[in-house]
Amino acid sequence: MDNGPEFIAHALQEWCTGSGSGTAYIAPGSPWENPFVESFNSRLRDELLNIELFASVPEARLLAEQYRMEYNTYRPHSALQGRTPLEALRHWRAA
Repeated sequence: MDNGPEFIAHALQEWCTGSGSGTAYIAPGSPWENPFVESFNSRLRDELLNIELFASVPEARLLAEQYRMEYNTYRPHSALQGRTPLEALRHWRAA
């Protein structure tokens, strides 16, 4: 984890301690140690969290699920040569 307050860092640390496992931290301000998660967190913050005002937990869940479906199914990704994940899956199955 990245030592930050994002999402569930404290709850995750408590769970790890209670389950007998440990935690491994990256240095604060070191996104290069975990670039994929840092990149996603940045996009999530810019494209959802900074735009929406959630009136309730169910609304936040609904909007987060809509964002997840868009991001994981219909949005083009440079790592997939500009294809959407759905297109990449179809291409992979056809090969």
